[in-house]
Amino acid sequence: MSSRPWTERLVGGFRRTSDKLGENLGGLLGKAALDAETLDAIEEALIATDLGPATAGRIRHRLAGERFALGLTELRLREIVAEEIEAILAPVAVPLEIDAFPRPQVLLVIGVNGSGKTTTIAKVAHLLQEQDYSVMLVAGDTFRAAAIGQLKVWAERIDVPIIAGSEGSDAAGLVFEGVKQGTATGIDALIVDTAGRLQNKAGLMDELAKIRRVLGRLNPAAPHNVILVLDATTGQNALNQIEVFKETANVTGLVMTKLDGTARGGVLVAAAERFGLPIHAIGLGEGIDDLRPFDPREVARAIAGIEAIAVERRR
Repeated sequence: MSSRPWTERLVGGFRRTSDKLGENLGGLLGKAALDAETLDAIEEALIATDLGPATAGRIRHRLAGERFALGLTELRLREIVAEEIEAILAPVAVPLEIDAFPRPQVLLVIGVNGSGKTTTIAKVAHLLQEQDYSVMLVAGDTFRAAAIGQLKVWAERIDVPIIAGSEGSDAAGLVFEGVKQGTATGIDALIVDTAGRLQNKAGLMDELAKIRRVLGRLNPAAPHNVILVLDATTGQNALNQIEVFKETANVTGLVMTKLDGTARGGVLVAAAERFGLPIHAIGLGEGIDDLRPFDPREVARAIAGIEAIAVERRR
């Protein structure tokens, strides 16, 4: 477990994004009245930070309506950026709630291969364990032996039961067994890994439909959550994945990972602005405790680089 406070990790995780924002905005400040050309340049700089055109346009409109007696300083611009980002993120910052009755609550976890899906499942399980919920895993990504093996290792590491078969096993059958065992043993949350075959949408839809049919026979309310795991380092491609998975899998919420390894952290904001789906948690590292629900204000200030500027000034 990391000894660094979460807020400190948050600032560090978004450092590349806030630095990129500062680079893109360099030389655009200092004017008391912002002309159209400068506003256009600021808007383009915000888009280049992967905040998305809607957010950039929103901030541009805010700037156009204000007057800056002493000129627009970098700190004031970053404060405005943070305020607008917070307003976008606040409605979608929704921690996972385990409230299904009867238990277990079934969470299908989807995402393309390489997004960190399997590791994220373990982190979500750990997060729920910290809240005193009992958890069981189902290794439903049966197309990849590596995914099955990786989830087994994580299950042992965090000490949770797992339902798993061999490569090529029937995923729906494993889910059926998971719900049966979870119900019999009083498990609170059943987290199901699924195949990340975005290149074959028809196959993915068929498999998810089969899992839903099986679940329906045991618990008509299941799955209670369909969570899409996104890799922030893919930038705008993450938005394309949301579009496709919303259509094929009825996504109910998002988890965004690898925000610490990219200058494209603004895509978190673009996803919130464009889709409005609940964002249950964000990932800032490889450790088991590096996935957490987030405070919109803290994230907004980290993306805008306000805390980083404050640290520099204190030196």
